[in-house]
Amino acid sequence: MDNQLEAFLANTKSVQNYSPELKALWYDGNGDWQKAHDEVDHLSGQSAARVHAYLHRKEGDTWNSDYWYRRAGEVRPAQSLEEEWIELVSRYWLKK
Repeated sequence: MDNQLEAFLANTKSVQNYSPELKALWYDGNGDWQKAHDEVDHLSGQSAARVHAYLHRKEGDTWNSDYWYRRAGEVRPAQSLEEEWIELVSRYWLKK
């Protein structure tokens, strides 16, 4: 993992200022899948659906994850979960 991603995971001071999608990725990256899911479970936008899809894929619920990928306007990627997480963090944080 590169230094920017390590800094993202280590940052506890700015988490509350993150978008729900980014909070979800932070919680997931720090080992709390349930809090991650709680951040996006009630949201309806495409970016929340995209993170929600990743979380259900990680959980092993392929049917549910595919539903959320469709809601996000995307398809399940052929990359590893770690690569998907990095891509999502890059999408919502590193490329700001």
